[in-house]
Amino acid sequence: MSVSSSCIFCSQIISNNTSTKLLHADDKVVAFQDINPSAFRHYLVIPVEHIATVKDLQPRTQDYSLVSHMLDVGQMLLTRDAPNSTRYRFGFHQPPFNSVNHLHLHCLALPYSPRWKRVKYSSLGPLGGFIEARKLLERLKP
Repeated sequence: MSVSSSCIFCSQIISNNTSTKLLHADDKVVAFQDINPSAFRHYLVIPVEHIATVKDLQPRTQDYSLVSHMLDVGQMLLTRDAPNSTRYRFGFHQPPFNSVNHLHLHCLALPYSPRWKRVKYSSLGPLGGFIEARKLLERLKP
């Protein structure tokens, strides 16, 4: 398993050196609440193995399965914790718009709070921005 001592997610969350409550943990991913939520419910799902960004993923079975599992976990958590929400968003920030260099899936039960935060979750076309999980999975299909 690859970890990075300079990565806050590796050194604190995955290593369990923090008071952050894990909402889910298995051998591939962990999930927790975003410390600066942008929506009614805002969770992050991260791989246990250190992968810096979506740019480090390749169209291969291993990466496709990981992202698919991340999405499944995020959907399960929001369905459980925000069952009355009518809109969900799942996706990743692409460099240079990612805040932490450890792959993390944003799982949002809308509405955004405050509303202006929706700007952070917009696609910027060829410039990157936010990519929906389903669109990333299309790119990673082996």
